[in-house]
Amino acid sequence: MQLVEIPRVKTLTKKDFIEQYFKPQTPVVIEDFDDDWPAHSKWNLEYMKQMAGDKAVPLYDDRPVHHDDGFNEPHAEMKMSDYIDLLKKEPTKYRIFLWNVLKEVPVLQNDFSIPDFGIRILKKVPMLFFGGKNSHTFMHHDIDFANIFHFHFEGEKKCILFSQSENQYLYKVPYSIITHEGIDFSNPDYEKWPALQKAKGYKTHLKHGEVLYMPEGYWHYMKYLSPGFSMSLRTLAHNPVNFLKAAYNIFLMRHFDVLMRKIKGQKWIDLKNQKAISRTNGRLKS
Repeated sequence: MQLVEIPRVKTLTKKDFIEQYFKPQTPVVIEDFDDDWPAHSKWNLEYMKQMAGDKAVPLYDDRPVHHDDGFNEPHAEMKMSDYIDLLKKEPTKYRIFLWNVLKEVPVLQNDFSIPDFGIRILKKVPMLFFGGKNSHTFMHHDIDFANIFHFHFEGEKKCILFSQSENQYLYKVPYSIITHEGIDFSNPDYEKWPALQKAKGYKTHLKHGEVLYMPEGYWHYMKYLSPGFSMSLRTLAHNPVNFLKAAYNIFLMRHFDVLMRKIKGQKWIDLKNQKAISRTNGRLKS
């Protein structure tokens, strides 16, 4: 993979963000984001344990997709207090994914405010993501092609991004928003996945207090180098083409995929994975 470091700035004005990153749809890391958030000093694993310890949280790991799995269906459930104890005790593959802090623990809303980056951020869907050391997400893009602001609070996280222009090299699985799950993007096997050598993307390590802006539809892979968590805020897709792609994903593609899983079972999943390989390697040869 041909990865360059994501541009970094200490601070960023609204005008500069719009002109230099939003309009050209380029990722950026803001290192010293400071919107007078109490969360900046308060939010750590122990604080989350105190505030949400009695909440049952959905957990996900890195097992391959199975035809019986529902869309974003969790693999396990645990009390937040027990989960945080597990994070601190030992490495675990379990992650918390898309946990709506406003819905689950409304009082945490007092610790942050919606920042003004010059584009309208959705106020009702602040999502938290937790992970243990060496846990990771599959390479994926968000179903709604949102612009994402990813605020990191504790630990360190490795991030790899690709734009939609690199789809032909990423072994994208048809009728889904993931790449082939057999790929280890931290250490890719180029003999097995030769097209990845042509993929041009971005990389960075996120630390406490840093914000990563991910443009519309960007593929992202996240690996927790130490136990930690982040919060994402999002906007709707502004590009009309991306907005239509988001509508297709949400209202058609997702439901078609669920239907095919019911009809064909695991054969449908296996067929999609085979297509990801044959199509990508076929383009490489041509």
